Amino acid sequence: MATLQVELVAVERIIWSGEANMVIARTTEGEIGVLPSHAPLLGELAPGGVVTIRTTEGEDLVVAAHGGFLSVTPRGVSILAETAEISSEIDVERAREALRRAEEGGDDPDALAAARRAQSRLRAAGQAD
Repeated sequence: MATLQVELVAVERIIWSGEANMVIARTTEGEIGVLPSHAPLLGELAPGGVVTIRTTEGEDLVVAAHGGFLSVTPRGVSILAETAEISSEIDVERAREALRRAEEGGDDPDALAAARRAQSRLRAAGQAD
């Protein structure tokens, strides 16, 4: 079975690199699923998005990805995020508290961005917002 070479990188570190069967990500144009031999594309990750990488072992690696791009080429998939957190690293209580504080900020653009990041972390961790 064909696989994808996937690399998910945040500004501060490499989050994950390896072979995968599929990548699912939400872009500003909508949710996209990438399988081997996908047409080349460049997409902007949607604010507060979640990226799921289905590894060759059949496990789903779920990552809260904030800002950045997804690139599909014949060589594989590159996801370049401003910040990213693997679901197993997310402190759910801290994310809930961050969401609560952000919601108190009303329509302030910084508060709205903080709320999207907190919601993304909660979705990645499998928690309802």
